[in-house]
Amino acid sequence: MKRGIESSPALKAKEEMYGRFRAAAVLLASAALLGACTVGPKYHRPDVATPAAYKELQPANTPEASIFKVAQPSDSSLRGKWWEVYNDPELNDLEEQVDKSNQSIVAAVDNFFAARAVVREARAQYFPTVTTDPGATRTRTSGTLVNGNTGTGSSHTLTVYNFPFDASWVPDLWGRVRNTVREQAAAAQVSAADLENTRLTMHADLAVDYFELRNQDSLKQLFDSTVAAFQESLKLTQALYETGIDSEESVAQAETQLEVAEAQDTNLGIARAQFEHAIALLVGQPASTFSIPVAPMKANPPPVPVGVPSELLQRRPDIAAAERTMAESNAQIGIARAAYFPTLTLSGSGGFESNTIVKWLTWPSSVWSVGASMSETLFDAGLRRATVQQFRASYDASVANYRNTVLTAFQQVEDNLASIRILSLEVTQEDIAVASAQKNLRLAIDRYRTGIDPYLNVITAQTTLLTNEQTAESLRMQQMTSSVQLIEALGGGWDASQMPSEKQVSKGPANPPPSP
Repeated sequence: MKRGIESSPALKAKEEMYGRFRAAAVLLASAALLGACTVGPKYHRPDVATPAAYKELQPANTPEASIFKVAQPSDSSLRGKWWEVYNDPELNDLEEQVDKSNQSIVAAVDNFFAARAVVREARAQYFPTVTTDPGATRTRTSGTLVNGNTGTGSSHTLTVYNFPFDASWVPDLWGRVRNTVREQAAAAQVSAADLENTRLTMHADLAVDYFELRNQDSLKQLFDSTVAAFQESLKLTQALYETGIDSEESVAQAETQLEVAEAQDTNLGIARAQFEHAIALLVGQPASTFSIPVAPMKANPPPVPVGVPSELLQRRPDIAAAERTMAESNAQIGIARAAYFPTLTLSGSGGFESNTIVKWLTWPSSVWSVGASMSETLFDAGLRRATVQQFRASYDASVANYRNTVLTAFQQVEDNLASIRILSLEVTQEDIAVASAQKNLRLAIDRYRTGIDPYLNVITAQTTLLTNEQTAESLRMQQMTSSVQLIEALGGGWDASQMPSEKQVSKGPANPPPSP
């Protein structure tokens, strides 16, 4: 009885199938060992020239020690919500709305999600593809084709039930898939850095627009007081004219000056409305329903922790994006070089086939096959060589772009350091000029009252004072915007350690990189 079981056709078929499966397993293991080979250059971040210190922070250029603050390694004052250094609750509230409602940030988040999904698409190439296509076919044969076309046969009807499984796998022998995963992971990291750069830009734009709006409120306050002063001057000229001390010409001059000031005062509303509408866009609200109460600017630019130039490479998201672009281009070279080597394809199929549904899924109805094939391009007229040259040139271009991004970052920091330094001196000088203009106006009015000088001297003194006061307000606004732009040039407190890793962009949680 035992011998009969061992010699049964079903058992022999099983043993034969298991033998084929063992052979296929050995072949798969060999392919996996070969897959340890990866062609293409290893990626190394290229060196860039980094100055030891910022020129604008040299003692000879910064006699005012309070303008800048050199950040220490443990200094965390410029981190996260950097706009809080301005101590403006309304600005803080508006900035909080940017991350929640700004549509440019929403689009950048979605772009990051898409880039991360592409990484998972690339990783799927590591694994076999398995498909199935079950079906049932009923076929009727022609009776005239039976028995040698004698026409004496009879037709037959046959039903075939199929439940097949097909599997195929292309082992990553030369690192094409690995380099593809690296390429897409780097691209996803570029997208993550772009997201952080978008966040930084939107927050900085909001701060600049906010200070511009507050400057308009300050100018409005200035012109309101100027109009009131001109009204008093007009009353003075009218009184002197009525007493015969002055002429009608002085009254006309005072009226003209008042009317011009009133028109300029009214015109300020245009710029304020536009800045308010721009802020509404940044916080993701309709301009028609958004408003900010009037309040003159009272903030002064706070000391900004600058740090050393070498830290800038780790603090700017655009530099991080440029560096990851180099890694992406480097992986493309490996993908192109893998095309020089043969491609191994392993395939197998199995399932059940029967002409009766009762025996459809029984072991005697099973069918299977395994196989392997290898393909190699013998002639392509230089296509692969040209492709490698293309990606090498693209990599070299990405290196140049990276170095240019670094140089641009140093330029922007130095620009804003110089701007803040020079503006701090200019504001002091302009405040002295305003005080002098105020004194000159008081003297001109006194001399006019006593009839020593004509009213034209008063007009000249008033115009000079208004011009200097406008200039002082403009310089203070430039100080605030340069302060924001310096923080933006320094990266806004972001750090490269916040960049998601290759593992995180391919398997991480379904969340965007956190806002710093």
